[in-house]
Amino acid sequence: QVQLVESGGGLVQAGGSLRLSCAHSGIFSISDMGWYRQSPGKQRELVAVITFTGIGSIDYADSVKGRFTISRDNAKSTVYLQMDSLKPEDTAVYYCNVQGIPYGGYDAHVYWGQGTQVTVSS
Repeated sequence: QVQLVESGGGLVQAGGSLRLSCAHSGIFSISDMGWYRQSPGKQRELVAVITFTGIGSIDYADSVKGRFTISRDNAKSTVYLQMDSLKPEDTAVYYCNVQGIPYGGYDAHVYWGQGTQVTVSS
């Protein structure tokens, strides 16, 4: 059974920092893992992604470049999003996303965490 469990959201003042964590289990072949966010009335948007296919890459939304850092700890099966210099416009629900093949399966699927609220006050 695939599970993605997020933690680390909360309320912070502008200029502050938060670190989100997403512990995943049940997936043995991962092609991508990343973070998305959604604000009220807006579409869900990509924040940061690690791609493992080919030579691999890390990409960020222009709005967070230089402020956010995505990383992973294979031993803990966890992906992180370090968010620094937070702005009020970063306020959103943040979702972990992992794409891969589950144990016992043959096809790749897209899996989502439950979401964690990040609120940045001005």
